[in-house]
Amino acid sequence: MALADRLDRSAWAEFAEAIDFPGVNLAMDGGLSHAAARERVAASHPEHAATFARYCENFAGSLTGPVPGTAEIIDELAAARVPLLGLTNWSAETFVHARPAAPAIGRLDSVVVSGEEGVVKPDPAIFEILIARYALDPARTVFIDDSPANVRGAEAVGIAALRFTGADRLREDLRSLGLPLRRVARVGSGRP
Repeated sequence: MALADRLDRSAWAEFAEAIDFPGVNLAMDGGLSHAAARERVAASHPEHAATFARYCENFAGSLTGPVPGTAEIIDELAAARVPLLGLTNWSAETFVHARPAAPAIGRLDSVVVSGEEGVVKPDPAIFEILIARYALDPARTVFIDDSPANVRGAEAVGIAALRFTGADRLREDLRSLGLPLRRVARVGSGRP
């Protein structure tokens, strides 16, 4: 966490609730600058202004890295020349930290960043941007996200969507759609 050396989990939860951190973060993901977000927090919650400023300054420390097993899936699909695009809710100012935290992002053909577009998932408009920019056929496109709301946003524009719950489940779901992924042996299953 960007403030792990200053706040324990309880203090972080209190801070996040007080300033509506999810709402502020989503606004930054939608294009609100960090400077404007700091001003907003300072005006509404001056007692938390310094903490929020430290969070913004140390944002890279909040990144937890790749989800185990996902880089391998991306690598296999890329090796099979499956077109791979990213669609992320992320501040344009901090997206520079994404690749170091999750290097497989560099294997994607391109990424649409909400903070650059001024619209966030699950708004169907961001999916329409993706479709138009890359001339996608929604019926031949699969969207993967851990948020049920974002899955519904993709489905609203005709894109098949999978809810991410883990790499093993994703691998099986993609294989069932006919994508070229190897089967991975499960521990104790006795089969590949």
